[in-house]
Amino acid sequence: MDIRLRDTDTLIDILADEGEALLSAAELAGPDASVPTCPGWRVRELVRHQGRVHRWAGALLSEDAPAPEGSSTVPVPTRDEEPTEWYRAGLRDLVARLRAFDPAAERWTFLPGSPSARHFWARRQAHETTVHRVDAQLAAGRRPSPIGTAAALDGIDEVLTGFHSGARSRARSEKPVTLGLRASDVPGAEWTVRLSTEPPRVTGPGTGAGAPLLGEADCLVTGPAGRLLLWLWNRDLPDGSDGCPAAPDDHLTLTGDPAPAQLWRETGGV
Repeated sequence: MDIRLRDTDTLIDILADEGEALLSAAELAGPDASVPTCPGWRVRELVRHQGRVHRWAGALLSEDAPAPEGSSTVPVPTRDEEPTEWYRAGLRDLVARLRAFDPAAERWTFLPGSPSARHFWARRQAHETTVHRVDAQLAAGRRPSPIGTAAALDGIDEVLTGFHSGARSRARSEKPVTLGLRASDVPGAEWTVRLSTEPPRVTGPGTGAGAPLLGEADCLVTGPAGRLLLWLWNRDLPDGSDGCPAAPDDHLTLTGDPAPAQLWRETGGV
């Protein structure tokens, strides 16, 4: 079962759409609104962060790409620049660079799983922007619009087999435990994540490690692929009690020992 989005142009389209949706939600919320999923941030910080990330990625695609020091080196808008227009200009520049980028050209990347630098940066920016679009919509008091199933599955793969595939992963456990994940809307989309003092070992589609053994999982989290992706990024969606209407069949269920799920919440961030 191949769950990865192989078409780079599709990923670029997702980036463009999600980037504009983030900005629309940010404008609706206003710059002073708090971002409940990013404690300590207001919408202005969210827009600045994502705008910096877009500009950083765009710069790394240029022929004279700078050293990959990180997006924090990108200047924030000046007093004379409108933050939303500054953000939009950076988004459009990144999208244009990706569309024109030579698929055979090499650039710095930092995760496995992509056949080219163009694919890597389109993928990384599409998923980064999608998660922060959800943050912006929650800041505006709106129920986040759904994440496409194909994009969500690819995002889950990026989290599990990209960010948590190496020594930098903090998802560790002194006592070995197994976390199971099941996408309720995609038959066969199931993973087991074995947590120990070593980097996580993931079994499931796209891992080349055979079928998962969810019956052995200490904890199983089940829900639509889009919700699983947000859960892996520690994004909790409201249940309707705070003014955001709850969507039918859009919830997660947890069975078994909740400790592995809590462990992920505490150590799964990147």
